[in-house]
Amino acid sequence: MADEALTRPGLIGFRISPIASQGVDWRTLDATWAAAGEEDVFSAGWISDHLTDASRERGGGAFESLTTVAALAHRVPGKWIGIAVLANTFRHPSVVAKSASVIDNVTGGRFILGMGAGWHVGEHETFGIPLPEMQERFARYESAVATLATLFSEAARQPPGVTRDDPFYPLREATLEPTPVRTQGPQIWLGGQRRRGIALATKYAEGWPMPGNEAGNVAYFRTKRDEIRRALEAAGRDPDGFIFGGQMTVSKDPASLRDGRATALEFLRAGANHLIIGVPGTEGPDALRAMAREVAQPVRDVSG
Repeated sequence: MADEALTRPGLIGFRISPIASQGVDWRTLDATWAAAGEEDVFSAGWISDHLTDASRERGGGAFESLTTVAALAHRVPGKWIGIAVLANTFRHPSVVAKSASVIDNVTGGRFILGMGAGWHVGEHETFGIPLPEMQERFARYESAVATLATLFSEAARQPPGVTRDDPFYPLREATLEPTPVRTQGPQIWLGGQRRRGIALATKYAEGWPMPGNEAGNVAYFRTKRDEIRRALEAAGRDPDGFIFGGQMTVSKDPASLRDGRATALEFLRAGANHLIIGVPGTEGPDALRAMAREVAQPVRDVSG
């Protein structure tokens, strides 16, 4: 793809948590994304993937992520949209590939498909979704990522398609049609933290989003970035071509904005080349605009 805009997102993305049980209704979520679409400082918009309120052991509302970003994409024309990260346990990877291809077309090739193994026990039990023990869960995750990469390949764009033997997700002459806009398919970002996760990201991913439970932890980000860079070098990949997403959250409180600006600059010094800056969904467009003005724009100005 010749268009450089389809290579990677710019420096700063915004994030709104779509957790309805925390007071986020659709009107507020929609209005906040509409406000973000008017802010040139943002190159991407992000949400998480949960079926219930992940801050609780069980229950609570959440807007489903794939349908949510498809519905909100028109609010942020020309910007990337990312999900960090989809739980592999919720959906078959072939269905994920089909959904991702739709969103890739909707965004003009600017969709980031973040993937994780799945973890929240309560939401799995609530909806009767199996959550295997970790060894099997991670094996399924590895297979799912390989399946996605196969479906995003050039061979899957036309018959006879792709065939892949796999104990979990076999393919038989599968094609991904209509095809994604982006030649390589949607970007895959993997949130691995340990040896196997980092190895998987090294093989398949174009980026790494730091986990939400470590948001704002620059020391953690720096440690994992260094580990991933070493793994990329050992695999013969250029680590400078990889995207490292630092993550943090601020509110519209002046002290939070001031501290957030300092933290964002620390992330840049630690080697982040994309920042995911969240605001509480309940604070709506005002918080988003305050973050854009007091955190995102000054940080982009410093970065040049």
